[in-house]
Amino acid sequence: MDRAFVDYYRCPANLVTFAHSGELTSGDCGYFCFGSNAIGYGRCSSNFPGEHSADMLHDALADVMVERGRVWLPFDPSEVVANLRYERYAAWNGDGKRLGTSSILRKAYYSVRPLLPVSVRKHLQRMHLRDWREIRFPNWPVDSNVECIFEQLMTLLLEAHAVDSVPFIWFWPDGLPSSAIMTHDVEALPGREACSRLMDLDDAWGIKSSFEIVPEGKYPVPEAFLKDIRHRGFEINVHDLDHDGRLFSNRELFLERATEINRYGRDYGAAGFRSAVLYRNVDWFEALDFAYDMSVPSVANLEAQGGGCCSITPFFIGKILELPVTTTQDYCLLHILNQSSIALWKRQIALITDQHGLASFIVHPDYVFEPRALDTYKALLAYLAGLRSEGKLWIARPREVNDWWRERSQMRLVRRGHAWEIEGPGKERARIAYASLEGNQLVYRVESPSLAVANTVNAA
Repeated sequence: MDRAFVDYYRCPANLVTFAHSGELTSGDCGYFCFGSNAIGYGRCSSNFPGEHSADMLHDALADVMVERGRVWLPFDPSEVVANLRYERYAAWNGDGKRLGTSSILRKAYYSVRPLLPVSVRKHLQRMHLRDWREIRFPNWPVDSNVECIFEQLMTLLLEAHAVDSVPFIWFWPDGLPSSAIMTHDVEALPGREACSRLMDLDDAWGIKSSFEIVPEGKYPVPEAFLKDIRHRGFEINVHDLDHDGRLFSNRELFLERATEINRYGRDYGAAGFRSAVLYRNVDWFEALDFAYDMSVPSVANLEAQGGGCCSITPFFIGKILELPVTTTQDYCLLHILNQSSIALWKRQIALITDQHGLASFIVHPDYVFEPRALDTYKALLAYLAGLRSEGKLWIARPREVNDWWRERSQMRLVRRGHAWEIEGPGKERARIAYASLEGNQLVYRVESPSLAVANTVNAA
């Protein structure tokens, strides 16, 4: 059994018959392909993995053996997936390009940032990000290598068991194809003063969002302000401590600030956290006392800290559920890419929904009411609302996604007689789905009821 695969699909564990085909040594981690759509990073027993993602990579799929109901793999899927999700694939990406920002430059920039207008900041940021198009891994504008690895593994399982389909618990409640969340990071006083107006705008499209509040930032946080957000059905999360970009500069400082961040989380009744500028070190997240985090991008080519988790679905980092940032931030779209249409967002939404992922957005109240930005955001809201009305999208608050994904993680499929049934809290909204092959293409079919005929491999 592979734990990461079972956690992703929530399929019967005894159907997951993966085994290692060779010894995995302690070193020699690197990049390799896994079929035509996926790149992994880790140890591979069949061939030396590539040092850089841009190398001519070996395809580990060629070394897979399927026999007697088992799939023999030259790597450990859980290890490879963790290396991607937790950004362990390297301190530098395959082309030797920027992954992080030096603490000296970061400190200097943030010391003068409050004095710089957007017109100046965007030029400095464009200079810093000038090589972003040359970064080959993770994939831009959306990276779903984790999901592609799981899909390839499911294809191999279907072949190994020689069955029509494999049952699993569908990703989203009520059988909806995909999900989306809207989040608003409030950076400064103009942003805080625009929050009420932004709630009006979101409400006009029937979309409830979350507001990430900086507790010790450049604006006061009166209880009346927080109460208004809660009263209107929106959500409050903690956004760093003071937005100076230094939270992850060293562990001692992080632990000191984490204590204060956790206190503000309790005071605000906040279940979620996001760091400033999406700076992160997931190995330190254990010190944060939150149900979920929203600081890790799927692909970070346009972020100050590069990398990315290569995933478009939630996943656990210890006790914290990560809701990855899977679309381009509004500031980057408008001021770095200098685009005012939603064409890029629509492309990202299409890529995410094709694999039934989570489309998560960051739109800042500090900038959104500039005329060009406002028209762009209204177009996005209209597009999302349209997808929802067509039954293609579950638009939820982050806390609702967290609650669902945690419930789903505790559900399991059991066979009763000739039928599959879902057990666990929240099962009323859960749906059974079936993975099958049409030619060489993996497809999913979702059952409407929570009880389905067991026309698959015998899992008794």
